[in-house]
Order: sequence, then structure tokens, then C-alpha cells
Amino acid sequence: MKISDLFKVEGYGVVVTGGASGIGLGYAEVFASNGARVTILDMDAQRIEKETKRLRGAGLDVRGQVVDVTDHQALDAAIDEAANLYGRLDVMFANAGIDPGVGFVGDWAGSERPRVPEGALENYTDERWNRVIEVNMNGIFATVRAAVRHMKPRKFGRIIITTSLAATRIEPAIGAAYMTAKAGIRNFMRNAAMELAAYDITVNAIAPGYIVTNIGGGHALNPVEQKAVAGTIPMHRVGFPEDMHGLAIFLASPSSSYITGQEIIVDGGQGIGVAD
Repeated sequence: MKISDLFKVEGYGVVVTGGASGIGLGYAEVFASNGARVTILDMDAQRIEKETKRLRGAGLDVRGQVVDVTDHQALDAAIDEAANLYGRLDVMFANAGIDPGVGFVGDWAGSERPRVPEGALENYTDERWNRVIEVNMNGIFATVRAAVRHMKPRKFGRIIITTSLAATRIEPAIGAAYMTAKAGIRNFMRNAAMELAAYDITVNAIAPGYIVTNIGGGHALNPVEQKAVAGTIPMHRVGFPEDMHGLAIFLASPSSSYITGQEIIVDGGQGIGVAD
């Protein structure tokens, strides 16, 4: 076997939640470009229409469906539909997530990071906490559960969960619910990996650091913020969705068939510390 064959995903049936933008869209595009059949699930109908039209126009096998991952019945139905259409579900990207808004410390303002009262614990509302947990934790659980129902009978599957550097490092500029959800999902990933290993279903996580997407209103698209953040990262640059494409292919392809229960951080060294 050629080494290149170990990374083939041609013909795979793939579903990506939160797939109409950012990291999820990057996963959808790189897999479809390498011969996979991809279903994008997302809440944003306009972006689904725009991106699926663009990708199909490039000759790629991509379809989309509007789904809120907190509606578990609708999520089950959408994943069932994709699996039935493809006759298989090989790869599930449990990726959908939301930004909870600012934490108790604000974004960079020159050399200062001011305290933000609305992000403080005493002002954290039930609605804000519960919404983040419903999407970022319970939505991941429901996505994985739906995928396993298709993968277990075939005794094959690759589940890839988006966690975060915030699962291991406290970032005061991010609301507390986000870090709590991501840390919980990291442990859920390990539990699922243990349970499913005997069925040749691997469960791993990709943990992004600072990646430029439109999450949280698109604040990361601001060049001023990018420059400020880059100064705290050892590689002296922020990350982009394409920085995770190779890892995603690796974790879904035969090349990683003996790897499960692992979280791989993609952060340019940010979690190690400030180098300069």
C-alpha cells in the first residue's frame, strides 16, 4: 500500500454540524475536495444555500440542511437522512458551537484587558449559561449518539469532536460556560472512545486555539485584534480553519485507525505559554 492511500477518504459519507461557516465549512470543503460525500448541518439557512451552491458549482458532492443541534429529534432525522442517502455514515464531525460572549476580562485594548461586569459570575444569567451548555455540550452528545446508531451495526466509524484550547486553559475573555462545556466534552469524548473501541469506531477531538472565524459576531476577523493576539502566540500568528484540514483528514482516514480517545490541540503553541 502506498502511504498516500492511508489518507484516502474517497467515497466516505460525512456529516458536519455547524458546517456552513468557519471550521466546519473548512472540514466540509476539504473532505468533499478529496472525494467524500458531505452533508452540512447548520442553523443558518442563507449560508447553507450560499456555500452548498458554491461547492456544488465546483463539482463537489455537498448537500445541506437547516438543523438546530438542540432539537435532538430534528438532528436525529437529519443524520438518519444523510446516512440513508449515502448508504453509510463513515465520519461525523460534532462541531457545532456558539460563543457565549465576553468573560470577566475584555478583549485587548492596547496593553490592557479591562474587567467586564456583565461577564462576571455574579451577573451570569441562567439563560446565557443554559444556552451555551445546550449547544456546546448537549448538542455534541446528541450528535455523537445519532452517529453511533449508524456506525455500530457496521462496526466502523470515525467521530471527530471540536473541543477547544479553552478546555484545558482558562481564558478570562471567554464566558465561563464555554470553558465548562468544552472541558466536559473532552471527557465525554474519552468515555465514548472507550465504549466504542471494540466496534472499530474511533472518537477523537481537535482542540483549536485562536482560529479566525465569524463566531461571536466575527470579532476575530478584525486585523487589530489578530495582531494583538498573535503577539501572545509563540508562532507569532493567529490560526485559520485550513490549519486543521490535514489533521481532520488524518483522524478520519485509515492512517489513524489505531488512535482513539485523544485530543489534539492546534494553537500555534499558545497553550505552552508566551515565548517573547
